[in-house]
Amino acid sequence: MIVEIGRIVSIETDSVWVETVQKTACGSCKAERGCGQRLISQLDGHTSYIRVLLDGRPAESYRLDDEIQIGIPEEVIAKSSLIVYVIPILALVMATSLAHVQFANEAVTILSGLTGLLFGGILVRWYSWRNRYNRELQPVLVDDRELLHFYQSDEQRPHVAN
Repeated sequence: MIVEIGRIVSIETDSVWVETVQKTACGSCKAERGCGQRLISQLDGHTSYIRVLLDGRPAESYRLDDEIQIGIPEEVIAKSSLIVYVIPILALVMATSLAHVQFANEAVTILSGLTGLLFGGILVRWYSWRNRYNRELQPVLVDDRELLHFYQSDEQRPHVAN
């Protein structure tokens, strides 16, 4: 599970809205001074707002500006990344191939490829909209009620940590 610390900006009856600051890989890379992403992240400081379900916890126990830990399972990130990157590329390749076979005109093939890419992006957006309330894809609140499972690389057996 990937854990992030955020600040509560809004409280609803069954969820809280959490503000997180987007982090980059700066500091863990050897090309610190030669990387343009570090400069952009310092100037931008992009924040994200994430809805986190309380899962039966009382909303009254949370206050605005409280810092909480949220977690997103790795499998959710892996599946989502696969959908976001693969579907548009597959749509691009299929539209380009079909146009090349049917018309054998370079301009039509290029336009078809761009149309396929756009269609793939629309499919991803539709999938995202359709699953916006799917509880399995939502971030979870990490506290003493939610145990995290970490896996050791040496022994390949799970141990539980709070």
